[in-house]
Amino acid sequence: MITLGIESTAHTLGVAVVKDKHILSNEKSSYTTASGGMIPVKLVEHHLEQFSNVLDRALAKANIAIDDVDVIAFSQAPGIGHALRIGATLAKSISLVYKKPLMGVNHCIAHLEIGRHFAKAKDPVLLYASGANTQIIAYDAGKYRVFGETLDIGIGNFLDSFGRYLELGFPAGPKIEELAKKSKKYIELPYAVKGMDVSFTGILTNLSQKIAHHKKEDLCFSAQETVFAMLIEVTERAMAHCNKNELVLGGGVACNKRLQEMASLMCKERNAVCFTPENQFLVDNAAMIALTGEIMHRAGNKTTLKDAGIKPYERTDDVKVNWR
Repeated sequence: MITLGIESTAHTLGVAVVKDKHILSNEKSSYTTASGGMIPVKLVEHHLEQFSNVLDRALAKANIAIDDVDVIAFSQAPGIGHALRIGATLAKSISLVYKKPLMGVNHCIAHLEIGRHFAKAKDPVLLYASGANTQIIAYDAGKYRVFGETLDIGIGNFLDSFGRYLELGFPAGPKIEELAKKSKKYIELPYAVKGMDVSFTGILTNLSQKIAHHKKEDLCFSAQETVFAMLIEVTERAMAHCNKNELVLGGGVACNKRLQEMASLMCKERNAVCFTPENQFLVDNAAMIALTGEIMHRAGNKTTLKDAGIKPYERTDDVKVNWR
C-alpha cells in the first residue's frame, strides 16, 4: 500500500510518501519570520505557494507518480483552522481528481504512532511537547488517554512568546536553546506543576518582567531548566501511575538536547527506556500523517468527503483507537 500524507496543522506544509510502513520521502516547507509570530493570512499564502513544489519533491524522491498512490492521508485535527483547511482542501482535490480514498488523521496521535514505529516500543508513555500541544499520553482501554497536559498554552508557544520578548523571531525554541548553552546561572522562576498538569503563562509573565534586569543567556537557561523539569516530573509520575517502562518523545520541542538529556536521565534512574526519534520525525512532518493514515486504513477506517472537514479542537482522547 502506498500512502500520500499531507501535513498542514501550523507553520509546516509537508508531503510524504509511505509504502507498507517504509518512508520513501518526507518533504516540507516551513513558514518563518525574522520577528514576531505567525500571521494567519501569510501562513495560508505560504502553504498555497509551496504545495506544488513540495508535492513534486515528495513524489520524485519516492520515485512514484500520483496515480500510484492508494490512499490520501491528511492532518484533519487539531491545529490552526486556516492551515488545516489548506491541507484538507488539497487532499480532497487530489482524492476527487484521481479517485483515491481519504484518511483523516489526528496530528497528536500521529506523533505517537511514528515514535512507536521507530522505537519499536510496545506500550510507551509519550511526552508530546510541541507548539500548541503539551500532553503526557498513554494507551488505555481503546483510546490514547491524556494523563497530564498544559492548563493554558503549549510549551512551544511559551518558548516562542518568550522569544518575541527577546526579539528572536519565529520559531524561537532553537535560538533559546543556543543562548541557554552559554549560561549556567539559574535565576529563580515560578514552578507551576498542578497535580498532573502544568502551566506556563505565569512563568512567561515573570520572565517578561526580568528581561531588563538579567542577561538573555541566563534567562534562557533558567527558563529551560524550569519548564523542562516540570515536564519530566509529570511524565515520571504518569509512567509510575500507568506502570510503564518505555518513554517516547514527540513534538518539535523534543528536539531540544537538554530536554532529551533530562528525559534520558529520569528513565535511567527508573530502569526504563527513553526513545527519541530523529529530528525530522519529531517536528511537524507528513511522514507521520502518511504512516498513521496507512495504519488506520488497514484497520478498516474510512473518511468520506462528507466527513473530511477539519476538526481544529479535536483532542487526542476523542479518537477511538481500533488498530491496537
